[in-house]
Amino acid sequence: MQSTLTHLECPECSRRYDSRRRQTVCRECNSPLLARYDLEQARRTLSLEAAGRRPRGIWRWAELLPVLDATHRVTLGEGDTPLVPAPRLGGSIGMNHLSVVDESGNPTGSFKARGLAVAVSKAIELGIRDFVIPTAGNAGGALAAYAARARVSAHVYMPRDAPQANQMEVVAFGAELELLDGSISEAGEMAAQEAAKHRWFDVSTFKEPYRLEGKKTMGLELAEHFDGELPDVILYPTGGGTGLVGMWKAFEEMQAMGWIGPARPRMVSVQAVGCAPVVRAIETGAERTERWQDARTAASGLRVPSPFADRLMLRALRQSNGTAIAVSEAEIAEAQAEMASTEGLLAAPEGAATWAGLKHLAAQGWVAPGERVVIFNTGSGLKYL
Repeated sequence: MQSTLTHLECPECSRRYDSRRRQTVCRECNSPLLARYDLEQARRTLSLEAAGRRPRGIWRWAELLPVLDATHRVTLGEGDTPLVPAPRLGGSIGMNHLSVVDESGNPTGSFKARGLAVAVSKAIELGIRDFVIPTAGNAGGALAAYAARARVSAHVYMPRDAPQANQMEVVAFGAELELLDGSISEAGEMAAQEAAKHRWFDVSTFKEPYRLEGKKTMGLELAEHFDGELPDVILYPTGGGTGLVGMWKAFEEMQAMGWIGPARPRMVSVQAVGCAPVVRAIETGAERTERWQDARTAASGLRVPSPFADRLMLRALRQSNGTAIAVSEAEIAEAQAEMASTEGLLAAPEGAATWAGLKHLAAQGWVAPGERVVIFNTGSGLKYL
């Protein structure tokens, strides 16, 4: 169980960066950097079958994760979330094979635990002890928890109207919380300023390379759930886009190792009507997203007016023959109630948005009744009560 990390690479200009040093983004392209591995070496010890025999959690995929020294792996038991069949939900719209990946059982109640576990672990390996993050809510709680676990410091910048539960957990874990007016964009600007002033390490979405690596474990687990295959369609709630891009990266790595063939799920980005920069770019054929003005949605994780990894997201959607769809606040609330009362899943608003989006796609005939469809609930609805 040894990492096969070799270097970091810019997906836009292919420039390589030293993974043994602290890195942020490409200095030429201002693009996120991607971790690259010796996949030939990785396949000698890692397979879906081998991973299945290891202790549960994301670190059983160690060959494809960036931490070189196992003593630096910080964990609270993240990963290995269930794939829950949803026959009643699916049946209500004529879908015969609908399942929900339920990320609510992760530490701090959301998928953010996967990314922050890896990002904090790798940063500690590189000698970093002070962290800062802008957050819509859940990422801040996750950083605070892993910082507490690792006995390092965390500084969290959060919109004042973020869910109260998110604010309370950051404080409970002993991190410094700063509330400010505006969205995650304004929080990001303030976090960047403070990071430069105090030499804190900024773990903003895609502003460092390793949160993505934690999120890609969702794609690895999907292949395991489907016995070495992949579903036909994946709907994912999209704010910053790490889950969407991470799974797409996992699929590429698995194919390179011979675990899967070239077939890919059609990827669907689901956003809120009040903040849908990815949807607009897909509809207009744009290569980049435009900043969304006056972003508004109760699904706080979807309120990302200007996603930094827009090129990577749009590329994954288009290469997969996927699409993007926006749903209203009323549809999100209705979907949340339906998931709870029909299947016993109390989804976060972001996760409920995927069910609302699927209903639209089914009505349009974009998905067929016999296709295997997976929607992601990225967090617990309890935080939004």
